[in-house]
Amino acid sequence: MGKIKGFMEYDRLKEPVIEPKKRIKNYKEFTLAPKTKELQEQGARCMDCGVPFCHSGCPLGNLIPDFNDAVYSNEWKRALDILHSTNNFPEFTGRLCPAPCEEACVLGIVNPPVSIELIEKYIVERGFKQGWIKANPPKNRTGKTVAIIGSGPAGLAASQQLNRAGHTVTVFERDNKIGGLLRYGIPDFKMEKNVIDRRLKILEAEGVQFRCNTEVGKTVSAKNLEKEFDAIIIATGATIKREMPIPGSNLKGVVQAMDFLPHNNKAVDGQHEREKKFSAKGRDVIVIGGGDTGSDCIGTSNRHGANSVTNFEIMPKPSAERTEENPWPYWPFKLKTSSSHEEGIHREWSILTKEFIGDDKGNVKALKTVEVQWKKIPGQRSKLIEKENSTKEWPCNLALLALGFTGPEKSLPEQFGLIFDERGNVKGEVNYQTNKESIFTAGDCRRGQSLIVWAISEGREAAHQVDKYLMGSSLLPQKNEQGDLITSL
Repeated sequence: MGKIKGFMEYDRLKEPVIEPKKRIKNYKEFTLAPKTKELQEQGARCMDCGVPFCHSGCPLGNLIPDFNDAVYSNEWKRALDILHSTNNFPEFTGRLCPAPCEEACVLGIVNPPVSIELIEKYIVERGFKQGWIKANPPKNRTGKTVAIIGSGPAGLAASQQLNRAGHTVTVFERDNKIGGLLRYGIPDFKMEKNVIDRRLKILEAEGVQFRCNTEVGKTVSAKNLEKEFDAIIIATGATIKREMPIPGSNLKGVVQAMDFLPHNNKAVDGQHEREKKFSAKGRDVIVIGGGDTGSDCIGTSNRHGANSVTNFEIMPKPSAERTEENPWPYWPFKLKTSSSHEEGIHREWSILTKEFIGDDKGNVKALKTVEVQWKKIPGQRSKLIEKENSTKEWPCNLALLALGFTGPEKSLPEQFGLIFDERGNVKGEVNYQTNKESIFTAGDCRRGQSLIVWAISEGREAAHQVDKYLMGSSLLPQKNEQGDLITSL
């Protein structure tokens, strides 16, 4: 805990930011670092709650009261050690995680919760600044080799853990740079890519080998990989984009969000010029989908210089506070206003797109919509009902589809002879093992589209199971059913 009455003495601090009009002129991160004293006060707000439900909210099982107390006591190195004991990449989660830990914070029942994510971010940033975060290669090698396919957060977490156990780890990435969606899905204004690069330097110095521009199943055969490595982890993510099969969906200007965002990230990185079809400059943009990807499209479109940006969400507008249907400490489905929303957006709720309307050159020029309502049926899913006489046309010459993903691509797992679960994900048992004993799976390709914090957790847990498979036992950290660490290295 922090200070005994700290939660009564200090208010929650929201991370300072550059004002919207200034920050949308570039793609840099726009947060401003609080003062050390302010961060200590935030750590002091962590109360002696008896049962820290923040642990249950965090898929990684972060020891949150412990590092909060260390920050309050100005023991930053100790705080960093505590944080790294459960989280390989707090610099990622400190920027990108929606912080389910904060929604489970006991203080949050009566007051704004502890600023856990803020504290986490500045613990690790101080660690890099002070030079405390250094490569720590294993003293001995086991002679065992592991291939990891996919370099997103799950693959990277598994690679560091297995390398620490002494195995020789090679990460295969089909793109030209390491990071998966961290690099080519997350806009730079949420996380600049040097944040990834500085961590990769540490992983490389520790002995992890990376092979970019290498697509397993094409560049390298699945059969050869099985022969070459003692174990394989498939961490390819859930990358099949959800389509919108309505009239006009093939018109020019109807673009998948996960084509739009990677193209923009590569343009920001100087890898190519931004193509006109992926530019929102001077256009009326409608983003269909109200999740984080939709929010990223909004922020990116405003930075392009869009004429207008509108966001469609098929669900009703959420309540500003928790409802009886999702009580504490569960994740609350309440209204979320992201930094991108604050930069300029018109939001529409309970709206369904029925048709993309094109001009005589095959370009989208408008969207036809209807208003909808959701009828609750006891014991069944709510039923979508279209309202009569609610048809409307919206001017639009760039429609971005931020509809999520339906699962992993099937080709690679099929080449390995793996089976899928009923949701179309690569089937991995409780021990993350597939139907091939030497092949494991982790992250979104195993559990479906999820959060970065879940991906890192999956990578760590899969690493424990792979180490156990290779050596008979493992000292790598593992969580029990309550989310507590039961072993550590």
